[in-house]
Amino acid sequence: MRSELFSADNLEKESSQPGLRLQNSKLLKAELNGEFMARVGTMVAYQGQVQFEALGSGGLGKFLKQKLTGEGVPLMKVSGRGDVFLAENAADIHIIDIEPGDALSINGANVLAFDATLNYDIKMVQGVGMMSNAGLFNCVFSGYGRIAVTTKGTPVVLSVDQPTYVDPQAAICWSANLQTGYHRAEQMGLGTLLGRSTGERFTMSFAGQGFVVVQPSEEPPGGLAGAAQGQQQQGGILGNLLGN
Repeated sequence: MRSELFSADNLEKESSQPGLRLQNSKLLKAELNGEFMARVGTMVAYQGQVQFEALGSGGLGKFLKQKLTGEGVPLMKVSGRGDVFLAENAADIHIIDIEPGDALSINGANVLAFDATLNYDIKMVQGVGMMSNAGLFNCVFSGYGRIAVTTKGTPVVLSVDQPTYVDPQAAICWSANLQTGYHRAEQMGLGTLLGRSTGERFTMSFAGQGFVVVQPSEEPPGGLAGAAQGQQQQGGILGNLLGN
């Protein structure tokens, strides 16, 4: 049987080392000899002796935080030996290597999979005002290992070496050490154009040394860190949880 479908570009890529790697720009391959964590429902194929165990949001504390904030990653633990392929609605996939001392703040909706050696928690995005409908919380990853993230389209990685402003619905992830804040668009002269709204009500500001990943698509409100509705009433409970 002959077809361009069977070209080398489409054949399964092999490696001598286990771990997360790209099969192609929209498909993640995990060469499994142990375990890793993945978003529930993202497995599209596997070979070998592989087990899948639903974990919710990764522990009671994270489960409670997810329920209160709307942020988090519905996880499954993938363990065994074999090859596992993951995808999320044909989104572009990117791999980030996190090293000791690094910390990555990321929209939970953009987490595809990560090494079990990484730690993650749900944290309040500092400097965010209650007026934003993009939300107040993000997942923060630290430790040592790989994480696979998704974007809608090819992103741009901005180096924050000068004042940087991003549509909060397009910000995917950033260096967790950056100082963040929100600004009304009117403060920057963007609120009106010939008497008409630009549609950019708020921008997110970044300062310090690091990077911000911006996708060429805007997530609906709640994508960055959960819906903001009702968060004012949750302040006391969230303060106790997020302080842990």
